[in-house]
Formats: sequence, structure tokens, C-alpha cells
Amino acid sequence: MMRTNAACTMWIWALLPVLLAAFAIGGIWAVFSMAVVNGSVNITVEFPYISVCGAEPPQSCLFAQIMNIGAFLVTWVCVIRYQQVVDYGSQSSLNIVSLVAGCLCALGGTLVGNFQTGNQIHVHLLGAFLCFFIGNLYFWLQAVLTYKVQPRHGGKWIGPVRIVLSFLCTVSLILLVPLHLWGERTAAAICEWVAGTILLFLFGLFAVDFGHIDGQFYHVMREKAAMQSSTTTLEL
Repeated sequence: MMRTNAACTMWIWALLPVLLAAFAIGGIWAVFSMAVVNGSVNITVEFPYISVCGAEPPQSCLFAQIMNIGAFLVTWVCVIRYQQVVDYGSQSSLNIVSLVAGCLCALGGTLVGNFQTGNQIHVHLLGAFLCFFIGNLYFWLQAVLTYKVQPRHGGKWIGPVRIVLSFLCTVSLILLVPLHLWGERTAAAICEWVAGTILLFLFGLFAVDFGHIDGQFYHVMREKAAMQSSTTTLEL
């Protein structure tokens, strides 16, 4: 019975990154569909950027909510992954930097969703940089941690998959900038969609690691120790 409960708990944690990937990918395509249907974008003229699809109401409201919820889930996943690495005895500055990068990626998502291109373009671009470029950095760091953490879940394939996907995301982001500056907006937008989808798929891959979590506990041992010390002093 205890083994069955532990297995159930493992599956619940594994569903978290899958939920993140499915929710965010489905959400941004829903926003795209709304923008096409109500004429906010015209795909016969050019393929739109993700943020352009969510720039005008009513889809801008949905887009902001999707990005906010997605940012919350990203932060949750990054914190759990950080703690998992610590629990495996592989704590390092690399793991701390990775956590910071993941949280900045989440922050960028909220900025992208809540500061549309037509309102606060500079804040929006800052959010896009954090979301895409720092998010890409996060997964390069995770690729390195994959080889440092023991046990390595997923066998021999998980490391190469993370490296290949991170590389494809990097290439897409590198192409995006000059293509946009050269006025090749359709090609640049496609690069953005590819990069965003890859990043979300990489988050979903954490299901491989989270499937081995049997619980998550947080303690405040110092506070507890201080209370016990204070109680002992009073008794004396």
C-alpha cells in the first residue's frame, strides 16, 4: 500500500511540467486562433509574432492570464528542480545560477503578457529577452547539470536531447534578431514560435526527473531550534 501511494505521488509531480508545457503551448495557439478569427492579424500578409497575436483585446486578456499562470508554473518547476539537485548532493553555484535564470525567465513571461507591444514596447522587449534568451541559458545550465547529477534519470538519451533542443533554440534566437532587423518579419516570427515551443517542450521534459520525486517538504529548523532554546531558558 505504501509503495502504491509513493508511485502515485511520483506521477503527480511528473504531471506538473507536462501541465506547464501543454497549458502554455495550447494557450498561445488559442490566442493565435482568436487573433486570426477576429482579424487582429492577417496571415496572408505575414505570419505574426506571438506577442502580436496577444496585443489586442479580447485575446490580450487571455494572453496575459496564460503568461501569468505559465510564469507561476515555471517558477514552481524551477524551484523543485533546484531542490532536487540539492537533495542529490550536487549543490553548486551552477545550480544557484540556474535557479536565478529560471525565475528571471518566469518574470519575463509576466512582462511579455502584461505589457503589450502597443503600450510599453521597451518593457515588453525586456520581458522577451528574459523569457527567451535567459530561458535558453537556463536550459543550457540544466544540460550541464544533467551530467553532474547522480542518479541521472532518463538514461543516456536525456542529456543529448536537452543539448540538441537547447542548440536548436539558440539557433532560432540568433536568427530571429537579424531577420527582424532586415524586415523579414515572417521568418523572424517563425523563429520565435520555434524557440518558444522548444523552451516549453524542455520544461515538459522535467517530467522524466520529477517522476522520481516521492515528496516535497520544507522545514524551518532554525526557527524551531530557537523556539526550543527559548522554552528551555524560560523553564530554567
